Amino acid sequence: MTDSDPFADIRPYNDDEVRPVLDRLLADAEFVSAVAGLKFAPWHRRLPWLVKPLVKWFLTRELKTVNSVLGFQHVVKQYMDHMIESRTSQFTVSGLDKLDDEKNYLFLSNHRDIALDPAFVNYALYHNGFDTLRIAIGDNLLSKPYVSDLMRVNKSFIVKRSAKGPRQMLETSKHLAAYIRHSIQQENHSIWIAQREGRAKDGLDRTEPAIIKMLSLAQQRKEEEFSDFIRDLHIVPVAISYELDPCDGAKAQELYEKATQGSYEKAEHEDVASIAMGIDGEKGHVHVSFGEPLGVGFNSPDEVAAAVDRQVWANYVLHPSNFFAYKRLHGEYPEGAYSDQNQAFDANALQDQERAFNARIDALPEQHQGYALGIYANPIVSKKPKS
Repeated sequence: MTDSDPFADIRPYNDDEVRPVLDRLLADAEFVSAVAGLKFAPWHRRLPWLVKPLVKWFLTRELKTVNSVLGFQHVVKQYMDHMIESRTSQFTVSGLDKLDDEKNYLFLSNHRDIALDPAFVNYALYHNGFDTLRIAIGDNLLSKPYVSDLMRVNKSFIVKRSAKGPRQMLETSKHLAAYIRHSIQQENHSIWIAQREGRAKDGLDRTEPAIIKMLSLAQQRKEEEFSDFIRDLHIVPVAISYELDPCDGAKAQELYEKATQGSYEKAEHEDVASIAMGIDGEKGHVHVSFGEPLGVGFNSPDEVAAAVDRQVWANYVLHPSNFFAYKRLHGEYPEGAYSDQNQAFDANALQDQERAFNARIDALPEQHQGYALGIYANPIVSKKPKS
């Protein structure tokens, strides 16, 4: 961080930094091993001495002409294309007709998967003529140097959650808020940030007012009203829904241990393993719903959070899995529609899918099953009118 580059400690890498970063990644044996394990798991376990050199050779050839962020994102796109084709049954998008591809937005999203939530939002924007965005990522996920490099070369910026003490936490939050505002209003880059710290592991999407309070630290209080500040951030609520959650078993175990033991202790590098599990697991139908930009009339962070929640819940596209889980928990199917086409739920037409879903849940430890079902059923609970 310098006077000429005040955000150097948290910003994504610039084009002139890309080539040295890629060379550093290619020289990192742990990075090469991680890619080998993700793409060629069985062979990597049996013949690591053979697979690792081949993977390094392939990566070196694939990245040898990449000298910019955009060039790297073209490579990432190929992997996203393959992942969507092989690990999803369908990928759909709605709401982009309400947005202007010449404007920059702060996409405030529900949070289900560490890496895929912003990746799917980015993918939807990219394929619909919008610029890709900058992605907020907590430093708790950057336990390995290669992960930090990989994220920052793909337009991620760092949220320093490891700050200690009230004074340091406030300064860190002010710095982050200033960067987000600077990115949107000065550098003309859109931003993705989750509506809460950490994933909604129970399937209940809620915006933390603390996120809005953090953003408001960039408000020029003597010169602008809070409502105008929120309007000028161009906040767009985003709802991402997965028919199947590759991490449902791991999330259910964590929820069970918290409920029965009062706490859950993460294993070392568990978040990195969750990223790999999310990428490699079957996801079924994935839908990204873009809401309408928030306007004026907000007087507090709580009001903004509530407005984001209303759009996320309303725009969240349900899948048959949500209905199957709700029935197992509550004894009956709820009324409603599923899919991006608002197709009415019909249990008789979905019997094979329901059997497959029930087998998925039944394969989990019995004490975890109720928590796993909640992950899928709770979006319906959120959509129900509040009394």
